[in-house]
Formats: sequence, structure tokens, C-alpha cells
Amino acid sequence: MSSAIATTRFSVLDRSRIREGRTAPEALRDTVELAREAERLGYHRFWVSEHHGVPGVAGSAPTVLAAAVAGATRTVRVGTGGVMLPNHRPLVVAEQFGVLESLFPGRIDMGLGRSVGFTDGVRKALGRDKDDAEDFGAQLAELLDWFRGTSPTGVHARPAEGLTVPPFVLAMGEGAAVAARAGLPMVIGDLRDRDRMRRGIDRYRTGFRPSEWSPEPYVVVSGTIAVAATPEAARRLLVPEAWSMAHARTRGTFPPLPRAEDVEARTMTAKERELYESGLAGHIAGTEEQVAEELEGLVKETGAQEVLVTTSTYDRAALLDSYRRLARVTGTATAAAPA
Repeated sequence: MSSAIATTRFSVLDRSRIREGRTAPEALRDTVELAREAERLGYHRFWVSEHHGVPGVAGSAPTVLAAAVAGATRTVRVGTGGVMLPNHRPLVVAEQFGVLESLFPGRIDMGLGRSVGFTDGVRKALGRDKDDAEDFGAQLAELLDWFRGTSPTGVHARPAEGLTVPPFVLAMGEGAAVAARAGLPMVIGDLRDRDRMRRGIDRYRTGFRPSEWSPEPYVVVSGTIAVAATPEAARRLLVPEAWSMAHARTRGTFPPLPRAEDVEARTMTAKERELYESGLAGHIAGTEEQVAEELEGLVKETGAQEVLVTTSTYDRAALLDSYRRLARVTGTATAAAPA
């Protein structure tokens, strides 16, 4: 294991992907079980996501799911990747994280994003529109004020006020500048566009202003990592998600994950094939030795302090095996509790 990897934290973000033939409740229970395994393997954090009206994703209420994850684990940090702040009132978000931190002190992270619903229908149902994302910086400042007890309204967020819940900004595009101005840690993806990632990291570090939350820049790079006994097996882990993305971009809905063998037997249009092959490219996938070499390059290239792994696939046994192999690659397994 390289010195670069040895000094880097590794964490997990699970999006509660629904599998074909399975249910949303099963997907949520799978997330909780994966969190237990991630803790046993020594991963630093376990985060959950927010999606609304998506057929292939069960995770629509991240703070609720984070509570279930925290209640099922003992030591791993638990958080959100992320709560989409434009969808919510900052006071309510502060209250939710205040409750989480009160119940699980010292273990809660507050990952925050600037996206709004992906479709007009979802945005209408949420009472939001695309322009609400432009107010993210002001919404973030208001949220942090609730924890400081400095809201100009005279209202106090209970039990959030006075608590310390580490905030992180999920940065795509403008998010990097917002994170820098606020002096907050930044999470940036994805691995398929390294040039854009590097530009975002450079912009963040250049504009960073130290704050009470973070005295210096803290970069978390996020993306898909698949590890298996052979390169071919690692690639097959990527197949279900790659097809779901191609389906979404050609048919307008993001579906449950199919079996890899069903995708490989499918007759695709030229456009579907192009998007599918693109979805398979750019990730870190291979044997333990291959992944170790790629990770070393990634960490040295970005200077990231942490890597947040977001892998999704149909085969749960293969997914768990991938995380176990990655833990061996990164050395997190040496700190894991006994099985």
C-alpha cells in the first residue's frame, strides 16, 4: 500500500438503489446492512442520498435513513450525501440534524447539495423551481446561523443551536466556490471527468477562506470503484448502473438496476450503446493491484484527503466483496472490528 493511500480516508455513499424484481423497502434494508458491513471493514463514514420521484432509488428522506443507519451501527460516522438544501427550509434541516446529533453525538455529518428536483413534475411537487439552486449560498449561511444561534428572526433552532455538526458541500460547478467562501469541506465528483474535477478542486483551494468549521481546505473526491478477482468481473459490477444511466438519458426515467447478464443480452440502439459504453468508462475498476495503482494516482493528482465510494450494482454479494477487497487495498480492514 502506498503512502498516499495510507494517509487517505475512505468512506461509502449508498444511494439505496432498487433492483429489478425487488422492492424499495428491501433496498432501504440493504443500505442499513451495507452500513454495518462498512463499519466492520473500517470505513470512515457512511452517507445516504436524497432523490425524489425516481423509480430506481428508494432513498427519498436522507435524515430519516441516516437515523436508521446510526441506530444500527456504533462507531462509523453517518451523514448525508446529501440533503438538497434548495428543497427544504434551512430551519427544518437544522432541527433534523440537531436531533440526529443529540441522539448519536459525535457521529453525524451534514452533507449538503444545491440540486433541486430533476424533472418539472418533481420540482412542482416540492414547490421549487430551477432558480432556487442559485440561492444555495444564502441558504447555507442561514442554515449555519441556526447552529450558531445568530438567526435575525429571534427564533432558536432546538436542539440544533450550540451543537457542532460538521457541514460538507457537495460541489459540482458553482458549489466549489460556495464551499470555498464558506470555509467548508468539499465533496466533488465524478471520476469520469478528471479535468473538471481538478478545475473544481483548484478553484476551491484558491478561494478558500478559513472558518470555524474548517481551518484549511478539505477535499473529498467521490466516484465509483469496483474491485474483483479479475478485471472482467470488476467491469461486470459496472454494467447495471451503466445501463440504467443509458435508459434514463434515452427514455427519461431512471429505472431499477437490472442483472448484468440481462443487460449484456440486450439489443441496444446505437444511441443506447453509445451511452452505455460511456457509462462503463472512466471509473476505477479492476483487481486489487490495479485499483491500488489507480487510487494512488488519483490521490496524488487531486491531493484529496478522502475518497467517497458510490458503487451500485445488482449483485449484492459481488458488491460486498468489492468493498471488502477495497478495504484490503486501502488498509481500512486492518482497523476493522473482528467479524
